[in-house]
Amino acid sequence: MEFKFIIYEKSEGVATITLNRPEALNAFSKEVIEEVLQAVEDVKKDENVRVVVLTGAGEKAFSAGADIKAMKGMNALKARELSLMGEKLCVAFENLEKPVIAAINGYALGGGLEVAMACDLRIASENARMGQTEINIGLIPGWGGTQRLTRLVGVGKAKELVYTGKMIDAKTAEQLGIVNMVVPADKFRETVRQFALELASKAPVALKVAKALINKGSEISLDAALALEREGFGVVASTEDLQEGVSAFAEKRKPAFKGK
Repeated sequence: MEFKFIIYEKSEGVATITLNRPEALNAFSKEVIEEVLQAVEDVKKDENVRVVVLTGAGEKAFSAGADIKAMKGMNALKARELSLMGEKLCVAFENLEKPVIAAINGYALGGGLEVAMACDLRIASENARMGQTEINIGLIPGWGGTQRLTRLVGVGKAKELVYTGKMIDAKTAEQLGIVNMVVPADKFRETVRQFALELASKAPVALKVAKALINKGSEISLDAALALEREGFGVVASTEDLQEGVSAFAEKRKPAFKGK
């Protein structure tokens, strides 16, 4: 597959999607989103890919968000189209039946942060800065920021971040629960790679079911979520991977999961 605005690579069970517009701080244009969605479709079909890493080219930015220049003169209809396009991208990562890691190597602002929050896990370089900065140009988050941020940090802190549009550093984001871990800049890429490889070594069906249960369970009652978990537990218990895991445990070796 050939792309103009992203770099798409696959190695050792990990697919890496790199937003490749460093001169524009890896901002999301319509073309960038379309290419990322094409890569996601390929990931879905490739059984050898077990984990996805989303990151930005260069050292300055993961993504500065939607292309602001394209918003000049935008009417309500065009704004709705832009919102739907961003939502489609976020939902694609959220619903992908494989873990997605956002490797935040620099600025993650506006739509950039919204896309990162739609990923399963977020690892940030200590140099990263992030924020829902839309209010600063007279806008609000339109790719799920008011909703996913609230679920991560709570109502009060989400309002503060959205209302003020301020940027926060990586350590503050970690303390708030926006990112899972912060890594020194010189160790960032390797730490992300090792973390992705660790996830790629896990049982694919178990990861798929666990992701679905956590995503869905957070939106429904506890009783209903527990019922779903019981069903999921039964499905995973019937896999060949479970038998491999049990055998490997007994034989004191590393399991070789096949996703069956």
